[in-house]
Amino acid sequence: MTLSGWLQIGLFFLAVLAIIKPLGLYMAHVFSGKRTWLSPVLGPIESGFYKAAGIDPQREQGWLSYTLAMLTFSLTGFLALYAILRLQHLLPFNPQGFPGMTSDLAFNTAASFVTNTNWQNYGGETTLSHFSQMAGLTVQNFLSAATGMALAVAFTRAFARSKASTLGNFWADMTRAVLYILLPLAILVALAFVAMGLPQTLSASATVTTLEGAQQVIALGPVASQEAIKQLGTNGGGFFNVNAAHPFENPTAFSNYLNMFAMLSVSSSLVYAFGVMANCRRQAWALLSAMALLLIAGVAVIYWAETQGNPILTALGADAAGGNMEGKEVRFGQAMTALYAAVTTGLSNGGVNGMHGSFTGLGGLVPMFLMQLGEVLPGGVGSGLYGMLVFALLSVFVAGLMVGRTPEFLGKKIDGREMKFAMLAVLILPLVILGFTAVSALLPTALASLGTGGPHGLSEMLYAYSSAAGNNGSAFGGLTGNTPWYNTTLGLSMLLGRFAYAVPVMAIAGSLAAKIKVPASSGTFPTDGPLFTGLLIAIILILGGLQFFPALALGPIAEHLAMLAGQTF
Repeated sequence: MTLSGWLQIGLFFLAVLAIIKPLGLYMAHVFSGKRTWLSPVLGPIESGFYKAAGIDPQREQGWLSYTLAMLTFSLTGFLALYAILRLQHLLPFNPQGFPGMTSDLAFNTAASFVTNTNWQNYGGETTLSHFSQMAGLTVQNFLSAATGMALAVAFTRAFARSKASTLGNFWADMTRAVLYILLPLAILVALAFVAMGLPQTLSASATVTTLEGAQQVIALGPVASQEAIKQLGTNGGGFFNVNAAHPFENPTAFSNYLNMFAMLSVSSSLVYAFGVMANCRRQAWALLSAMALLLIAGVAVIYWAETQGNPILTALGADAAGGNMEGKEVRFGQAMTALYAAVTTGLSNGGVNGMHGSFTGLGGLVPMFLMQLGEVLPGGVGSGLYGMLVFALLSVFVAGLMVGRTPEFLGKKIDGREMKFAMLAVLILPLVILGFTAVSALLPTALASLGTGGPHGLSEMLYAYSSAAGNNGSAFGGLTGNTPWYNTTLGLSMLLGRFAYAVPVMAIAGSLAAKIKVPASSGTFPTDGPLFTGLLIAIILILGGLQFFPALALGPIAEHLAMLAGQTF
């Protein structure tokens, strides 16, 4: 570890901190229906969409109607994307003449992008037409992110209102998220990416002569536009197969910084918007503090592990001073690779600028564990916020049991009904991740896809299902995922991780909105201070440890211990 590396990491988090309040205030105004500086331009467009769709934005929905609207919209998006991928050979803007996807790969990809996961069992530059990239994937990058934001805003209103039967209008919330937040930011970031050297063209490719005199075909396409919303919407799916390690997706140190900044900016600011809309900004800072402490700890562990080098290689005569550079871009080094790995897995982004499977055992453990914590650091756009609020409810319930008082959170009493739904949501991830991993570990067809055996092979499977169920989308590497088994089970994991989690969360929102909002009293456990932040961190870590430690002990922990002992598998 170096001082330069830590300065780069520190400056990055300071930049994110600077954007949280102004962007959060703007987002709170947007979702509250207030006039913003973009209203004169976008207001008529918004009204036109409502009129064309026959939507009354003032007509609010109860939690069940809101949830059904979200599910219907997501199903429609899934079917449309599946059709585009299957029929891309018949659709325009296919200069390479790519055929349509197979049914299982199209199912996996459609599920992936509709759920904001963006897991990719294919190479983008060798599989998808420009039409599929733009009209299929990029559109869902906007819509899946906006859907998560809408759910988070509906959950926020449950705390802001008293004795309410409605949570807002899904169609209005989703439309405003796209028009006023994601689209303007994506235009700015895309222009910045173009200035940094990312391609933005409808050309298929360019043929160049290399220094050795050979001819090489270089894939091109509308990269900058997809890259912008990929990061802002915590989508993560890359235009190219190697994602942000490709020089056309991430050409410079500045683009690397902008990639990570775009990832964290909207998700973090949405937490502050929650504080504004719920009229408790101190609560927002308490949640952000818990997220930041866990995320920074993850960065520190990965950075430390990767700079220590590999004892096996050291024993063979390699210089340990250089650390572990396998699978890393030399233009980024260990510090920026460690930061990128922690940010992309603390969020549900999934973009990568290095190969996580090439990290040391401990370095690979941390990204996997960050996903298994529930993708709440600060998680996906919207989904991370409502996931963290579920943990907050569990924390105040535990605190209430310890002191013998009725648990309250932001003036709402938490009882058994909310806890049942909260536990149902929390148990979805371990059920899906551990269940599918266990079955895959017994099937010869699934084991045949592993790149290696032993603990690292188990890590490949465990990471894949953790990434899919957590709607992250990053890959450990080594696993051949484009098979009927993995395409189907990973697709199901994504759908369950998104929607089987969101439905009980919305049920909690409906229950809380109907309750009377009571003022805090001397007996109320404070939830906006360091004591609650510490309890919240403990609950997150304890739940993650209890659920996943046995599996991690057989995978990355065993690999780390073997590496220290100089053993290979």
